[in-house]
Amino acid sequence: MKFCKAKCKVLHVGQLNPKYQHRLGGEWIESSFEEKDLGVLVEEKLNMSQQCALAAQKANRILGCIQRSVTSRSREVICSSALVRPHLEYCVQLWGPQYRRDMELLETIQRSAMKLIRGLEHLL
Repeated sequence: MKFCKAKCKVLHVGQLNPKYQHRLGGEWIESSFEEKDLGVLVEEKLNMSQQCALAAQKANRILGCIQRSVTSRSREVICSSALVRPHLEYCVQLWGPQYRRDMELLETIQRSAMKLIRGLEHLL
C-alpha cells in the first residue's frame, strides 16, 4: 500500500517549537495549527477550549432534537434515550475541561437536560 503524502500534515506542538519544515520523500509536508483525529480537536498550544465548545454544541443540538420530538417529559423516557451524555463524555480523559468557563459551558448543557425531565427541576 502506498503512503498518501497529500493527506499528511505536521502539527507543531508547544510554544518554543521552532516550526521546522519537514519533507516526506521529495515533497514538503503542509503545516497545520489544529487537527481533528478520532473526533477530538487538538491545537498546537494544546488548549482544549475549542473541543469543549464543539462537544457542547453537538450535545445542545441533540438536546434540542429531543426537546422537539419527545412528547413525554417523564424521567424514564428521557433518561432511557441517553443521547446527550455520550457526546459530553467522549474522550474526556484527553480533552478534559481545564478552565472554569469550559466547565460552566458543559454544566449549562447538563442543567438544560435536567430542566427537560419532569420531577428533577428542584435539583437545579
